[in-house]
Amino acid sequence: MGLRAPLTCTHHLSLNTSIRVSENSISELEYRRRINMFTNSRRRELTDEEIREIFFNSDDEGDYNTESSGSDSDSQERLPPNLVSLERNPELREGDDDVEENPEEGPSVVPCSRPEGPVPVEEVRSSDWRTAVDFTPPGPGIEFDSSISGVQNPPETPTAVNCFKMFLSVETVGEIVEETNRYANTRDPLNKIRNVFNALTSAFKRSFIPYKDLCVDESLMLWKGRLGFRQYIPSKRHRFGIKFFVLCDVVTGYVQDMVIYTGATTSIESVEGLGVSGSVVMTLLAPHLGKGHVLYVDNWYSSPTLFQHLLHQGTGACGTVRLNRRGMPTFPKKMKRGEVTFRENGTQLAVKWQDKRDVNFLTTVHPSSMAQSGRLDHFTGEPKVKPACVLDYNKKMGAVDRADMITSFVDCARKSTKWYKKLFFHLLDTAVLNAYTVHRKLSEERMPYKDFRLKLVKELIQEHPLPRRSTGGRPCINTPLRLTGRHFPSFVPPTEAQGQSTRRHCRVCLYTTRRKRERKLTRYMCSSCDTALCPAPCFEEFHTLKNY
Repeated sequence: MGLRAPLTCTHHLSLNTSIRVSENSISELEYRRRINMFTNSRRRELTDEEIREIFFNSDDEGDYNTESSGSDSDSQERLPPNLVSLERNPELREGDDDVEENPEEGPSVVPCSRPEGPVPVEEVRSSDWRTAVDFTPPGPGIEFDSSISGVQNPPETPTAVNCFKMFLSVETVGEIVEETNRYANTRDPLNKIRNVFNALTSAFKRSFIPYKDLCVDESLMLWKGRLGFRQYIPSKRHRFGIKFFVLCDVVTGYVQDMVIYTGATTSIESVEGLGVSGSVVMTLLAPHLGKGHVLYVDNWYSSPTLFQHLLHQGTGACGTVRLNRRGMPTFPKKMKRGEVTFRENGTQLAVKWQDKRDVNFLTTVHPSSMAQSGRLDHFTGEPKVKPACVLDYNKKMGAVDRADMITSFVDCARKSTKWYKKLFFHLLDTAVLNAYTVHRKLSEERMPYKDFRLKLVKELIQEHPLPRRSTGGRPCINTPLRLTGRHFPSFVPPTEAQGQSTRRHCRVCLYTTRRKRERKLTRYMCSSCDTALCPAPCFEEFHTLKNY
């Protein structure tokens, strides 16, 4: 027979818990009686044959030899090593061909694996912590695969407009318009813009797979009008507005996902034992759990319970933390500048470092060591050192704030009395920022964000021109018709002052970007465009090149 290896890990066998026994095995009462016989005697390592004899063939307690113990308590004793698998899984089966048995090493044991389905939240206790000496957390235990990270289903030609249409295509706009025009009056405060938000965030998630490091932070869109879920965050530039919880990729700055805070109706999946902040993190990270990612958060989200829960689901974490969080260890209240104290509980590392003020960190991926920051102390001239987790956090935490900064320079939002209109333009700015990130990733061309937006506008106008009503005057010379219509050179009409020698300045020579500009007079023009042009090469360039 073979012993079935356990699929999940447990600690100690409790006689108060229910024990499942197979139909072909001994009864539950007999099993309990024999287990009691082990726990009330001094334990020694038994052979596999003795174990089988005890649990299947023995009818008398005297069939095996044990030495009596002078203690009635087994709280400080453990089962022999070759009974560990029996303790973890009391259900024994005979004739199991799935488990290979080595007569010299005993039955093989399958390593513990992460259980499928919802993982229960394990609360961390303050008493579990102790002083850390050269401690390195075990980490998530999953090696991240970066080969699949990056842009998904990229366009054949990574132009600005093609990158933008990955998030807002013509079909998506049509669906948004149709659904928005027939929205229902529900209690959802975002009913006017829910379809737009869902369409864009879904496109963000399917178009890009993030790299190893992620960060979650708050973002604020300025709004000072009346709104039930308007927030006040004094640390943000705008202070008043609509708050977002944003998930960003650290390497590229790509906005992976976001949640709009609307109070009690916020669209998050509540996780018992983690609170609102922990539930926000679990909602944003749901598609990325179990892949070996490392998350960076600030002290509003961090807690030992959340970090332990993420660790059980194959995700590391690092962030500042508040010392009054449940499960945090105790630290010295007064420390001199530069002093550091480390605490560990076997899986997490808590750090208190005295800089200009107290700096408190919690991490599951950094060791209890100091590292050089690359700067010199002005008083001593020696290199400044900081905890390794502090240096890593400072490098990787600012992705959300950086995205807000970039979009604030050239945003398309304008003053409006309707909050959902401004929210729509904010989402549009986020889509343009992601398109810029994708364009930089796929194209070797490097340009500032402002130039990318201008290029995107020009390409959209060229691809989707709007017919204009004639209002008199000269037609617009930048209309695409100059590149597609039939054009013939003609003489400039004479004027009373100049007569037959009337001339006008050539537009190409005056505004060209291909060669040195000059003020050159010409007798020729295109009558349909009403533009003076030199016969060669300006006439051809004006009607064949978009940027002449």
